[in-house]
Amino acid sequence: MTDQRSARDHVHAWMEKYQAAWASNLPGDIRDLFTEDARYETRPGDPDPWLGRDGIVDRWLAARDEPGDWTFSWQLLGADGDTAFVQGVTTYSAGRPSYDNLWVIRFDDEGRAAAFTEWFMERA
Repeated sequence: MTDQRSARDHVHAWMEKYQAAWASNLPGDIRDLFTEDARYETRPGDPDPWLGRDGIVDRWLAARDEPGDWTFSWQLLGADGDTAFVQGVTTYSAGRPSYDNLWVIRFDDEGRAAAFTEWFMERA
């Protein structure tokens, strides 16, 4: 991600793929998002992070959301080098809580996430 325009375009493309994987829950879609040795933290300093591409797929599927049970809107807050900052809102159906999200995503040279950390809090 060499310049701001290409960084923004890359993050938008990656986020589209992330949402497609979230909706499909297909292992190949999830796997394609991450590096072989990626680290996925469901909170900062996560004592039990999801490690490696296959580990991320396994943990994602164990905690998966079903298609149609959620909507997600987001905006890119910024990008600095290989790191992107995304703010989002996840809204679940059937009376489940909604969440404000902040994601920090660090990419490798091939555009896959090498590290993903999320912060989320229930909306009031």
